Amino acid sequence: MLLTEDRWLELRAAHERRVDAWLEPHLARRRRGEAHPVEDFLFTYYSFRPAQLRRWHPGYGVVLAGSQALEYLRLRGYVQTPDGVTAEVGRPDSVRWIYDLLVATHSRPVFTGCLGLHEWAMVYRSRQPRHSSWPLRLGAEGTDRVVESHRIRCSHHDAFRFFTDAAVPRNSLQPSRDTQLLLEQPGCLHANMDLFKWAYKLTPLVPAELTADCFELARAIREVDMRASPYDLTGLGCEPIEIETAAGKATYIELQRAFSERAQPLRSRLIESCDSALSTLDRV
Repeated sequence: MLLTEDRWLELRAAHERRVDAWLEPHLARRRRGEAHPVEDFLFTYYSFRPAQLRRWHPGYGVVLAGSQALEYLRLRGYVQTPDGVTAEVGRPDSVRWIYDLLVATHSRPVFTGCLGLHEWAMVYRSRQPRHSSWPLRLGAEGTDRVVESHRIRCSHHDAFRFFTDAAVPRNSLQPSRDTQLLLEQPGCLHANMDLFKWAYKLTPLVPAELTADCFELARAIREVDMRASPYDLTGLGCEPIEIETAAGKATYIELQRAFSERAQPLRSRLIESCDSALSTLDRV
């Protein structure tokens, strides 16, 4: 598809306006030296800088016409054609790995029995919680009792690797990078948050609008993730989801299912982007 210069500049400006609403508060806090454990997470945990999120990409199979498109040739993953500038598949092995993970996760049933206990397992019997500037809602002993009174079943490697040493043997699964394709499931909050990671790792093959959609979902998930955590974040306006109670469990599961329903179409779109790029390579 060929986009005229006027059209793609219009799309780029719309993307920048949308993303600036997320970036400006974060950048203002950074200038003041303030930390926000909910809002800043996507910029500190993930390796995608604000300027990268703001940069618009058309996605694979789109050609940008006009002289201003030449600026994209300074970025990795773009080539010039007789009609303009377009993205190319520079790392097919990485694309195939991400594609396989997305397809495997998409095909599995939703599991909602984890109850956000991964955050509790990250502070279990720890003298230095990860977010030490915020108090534990039930205190250290109360937090430990919640962990000890529940069955923990975390399937996400990048959450599990932050478990305390004491919490590791309490997890019924032992996820690793090698088992990631076997264990990730579409009800996992972190797997759905990671759609943002896979979107930016696929850049520039993925349209910036899709990356922004994944970022928007990840922001919403992060808020629930921390509301269900052992930390007391009421000072930030985060009302706790008390997963140690029956009502809190029901609320968490309802939100988990809703996030899964929002995530699956985004996962499908990422799969389609991968498939489009890999299909072209297979035809060469």
